[in-house]
Amino acid sequence: MKASLREALAYMAPGVQRCMYCGDSLGADIDHFDPLSRSPLRTFDWLNHLLACSVCNSHQKRDRFPVDDRGSPLLVDPTSEDPFDHLLLSLSVGEYRALTPKGTATIEVFGLNRALLVRGREQARRVVVASLRGWERARARDNEPDMEECVLTIREQPFADVCHAMLRQADVPRAEIVFGRDSDVLPTLRDPRLRACLAR
Repeated sequence: MKASLREALAYMAPGVQRCMYCGDSLGADIDHFDPLSRSPLRTFDWLNHLLACSVCNSHQKRDRFPVDDRGSPLLVDPTSEDPFDHLLLSLSVGEYRALTPKGTATIEVFGLNRALLVRGREQARRVVVASLRGWERARARDNEPDMEECVLTIREQPFADVCHAMLRQADVPRAEIVFGRDSDVLPTLRDPRLRACLAR
């Protein structure tokens, strides 16, 4: 049963079986979002199982599960919440900023701004930007295979959150300032055809 559970979770993970918390390392652990020490009745609750890397699960989170004054969880639950309602990815530095108390707790518990993750997000941004420019060049030549290759490169890399943040932030007022030297990719990020391909 554990193998089939891991297989189902791996299918739903961002990128190629990536950790559902940090989006970087291979998700090899099955984490009980709400720890069994706190909620033993959720042992077999499907929505309480998440694919996680050992760093996020065993070294960062462990049994930590902060709650507010009413006992409601302060960690973002990726099965029922949009993390971007609580977290803002600063594309220029690869770090998360908290938008809510849940965002603050999630960054702290999972160490989302640890140096390796920040560096990885910076690299992911460079890969996404290069792929977007490649997609635009291929689109201008009506070269479908090259366009698909660029989309695949974006979708299969670690840190899928970088591309999602870029898509969201492309629509904000003064997006040119947010994107800085990479603002030339804004028309591509806003292209409905590209968005449809990335959503598949």
